Amino acid sequence: MADAMDLERLYEVHAQALFAYLLNFTRNEQDTRDALQEIFVKLARNPAALRSARDERAFLIRLAHNAAIDLMRRRGTRDRTHERFGVENVSVFARSADPDEESFRTELGISMGELPPEQREVVHLKLWAGLTFEEIAAALEIPPNTAASRYRYGVDKLRELLRPLYEEIK
Repeated sequence: MADAMDLERLYEVHAQALFAYLLNFTRNEQDTRDALQEIFVKLARNPAALRSARDERAFLIRLAHNAAIDLMRRRGTRDRTHERFGVENVSVFARSADPDEESFRTELGISMGELPPEQREVVHLKLWAGLTFEEIAAALEIPPNTAASRYRYGVDKLRELLRPLYEEIK
């Protein structure tokens, strides 16, 4: 079993970001909680896995990505599941007291759900987790140029989807 203090530190440092990443990926809060728990159970059972990782954060993102994929496979074919999760309106943003900001956050959450899962995943990791394209590429096991292009296409689509909201407040 992993050292309880180390697991506690990992959880405190990374759980919130992993939860947001998983929620953006799965679009379902209960599935996200299950996947996050699965990650930390794996770490508790096999602490050596993390010790051999070069980059702790990238390793945890990879575990989160794999947990989400495993979850979707258990629920049916990957494409059908991605489509269903992608259209659910789940807000990954904290609520705001400002009505304009709350409206924008809601629209952004809906727009993120309209992105293809691969783009949504990279956009989230770049904008909200603050990872570089190299870190994203390592975590998702894709080339850095693929990560960059998925990000570019995702941001372009978000701009297009959110343009009416921007023009409304001009």
